[in-house]
Amino acid sequence: MSDKNDGANRDATKRSARERLLAERERQKTRDKRRRTLIVAAAVVGVLALATVVGVIAANAGKDTSAKGGPVVAPSGATGKDALAIQTGKPEAKATLTVWEDFRCPACKSFEDNYRDTIHELEAKGLLKVDYHLVTLIDGNMGGSGSLKGANAAACAQDAGKFSEYHDVLFQNQPQEVDDAYGKNAKLLELAGKVDGLVTPEFKACVEEGTHNSWVAKSHEAFAAGNFRGTPTVLLDGKDIFSDQANPLTPQKLKEKVEAGAKGSGGAGAKGSEKDTGKESGKDAGKGEAKASPSASRTASKNSANGSGNGVGNGTGNGSSGD
Repeated sequence: MSDKNDGANRDATKRSARERLLAERERQKTRDKRRRTLIVAAAVVGVLALATVVGVIAANAGKDTSAKGGPVVAPSGATGKDALAIQTGKPEAKATLTVWEDFRCPACKSFEDNYRDTIHELEAKGLLKVDYHLVTLIDGNMGGSGSLKGANAAACAQDAGKFSEYHDVLFQNQPQEVDDAYGKNAKLLELAGKVDGLVTPEFKACVEEGTHNSWVAKSHEAFAAGNFRGTPTVLLDGKDIFSDQANPLTPQKLKEKVEAGAKGSGGAGAKGSEKDTGKESGKDAGKGEAKASPSASRTASKNSANGSGNGVGNGTGNGSSGD
């Protein structure tokens, strides 16, 4: 009887061991299956993440990067504080005209159309040099990227030694303020064809890649920090000569101020020319105050959001701001 009981116990023990072994194997299979599931899931997530990144890259291919997205690359020969000015004229000229401009700004076009010949004449005589600062005021107020891209293209022209010519072409062909034509590289390259020898592979690459975008953005930051009234802002030897609407500037007055300064009698000569408004020629007298640019008049309301100046776009020209 005892032998039978011992045999039964041994059989029970063996069955119990087999059952435990089978149970453990099942648990191991379950763990292995769970692990494989997690590995596959992780692989799928990785693939989806990679696909998302590739999709984002593809979606942004060809799109403009932020104006502040790259290194600040100043154009060749840039001068002034932080190399934010492009200078024309002879460096040894005694008088310095500082101009803050936006290629989309109608009042800036009015200024250029009316003062261009006088400025070039004074530069040719070695009496005047001009420091141009490029800003993006209209982009901030009206939307678009024409101010930025136009300024970058002008800086690319500076690299090619043809800033002055291209600068004039851009203002002479300025689109309506609400038309962001200069936001298209093709348009900027088309106009560059009007300047002999400007369109080269290097110039095209500079325009299309936005080489100087961050430099333009930094120039605009300096404009905002300067608390200027708007564009154009025109300073002669550091003094604002363009905002006095009671005694508006004319090309003839600018010429007299510069010539008087070259003779060493800038104070008296300038004062005399300002008082002698009755002697202005009919042509110069007819070039009165330009109306403010519609977008520039909204500068103050968008000042903090866009880093814009805080004034309106006053301009002295032929009675029109170019819009």
